[in-house]
Amino acid sequence: MEADNTSRKIMVVDDNDDGRRLVGKVLKMHRYQVIGVATGEDAITKAQSELPDLILMDIRLPGAIDGLEATRRIKAEPETAKITILALTASVRPEDVQAALDAGCSGFARKPIDIDELPKQVDEYIKRTPKTG
Repeated sequence: MEADNTSRKIMVVDDNDDGRRLVGKVLKMHRYQVIGVATGEDAITKAQSELPDLILMDIRLPGAIDGLEATRRIKAEPETAKITILALTASVRPEDVQAALDAGCSGFARKPIDIDELPKQVDEYIKRTPKTG
């Protein structure tokens, strides 16, 4: 029987509309609530207002606040500091991995996503994460 994740919120931060919709669709099939945002600024605001259980953060967002800076700012605020953030990225060079970990990410989800593996990875992090909202 599939887990009842309907009370668990996942925020997907990706400036690519198609990528964000695909991740959202895959997670909704696994009964997660999904909040999609396209910018680092929106990620910070929505993290504070929605208190998601987990954030999938594209680290290469355009604009003044990229995914690494958004992660740092989310982790710096007491009300959002405990939210688990996974870097959503195609780049897994050692320096990129270290930069994401230094910013506050707990791990990685690779792009392009594997529609079978991503929900398993999210499930594993969610099991270890107390509800935030």
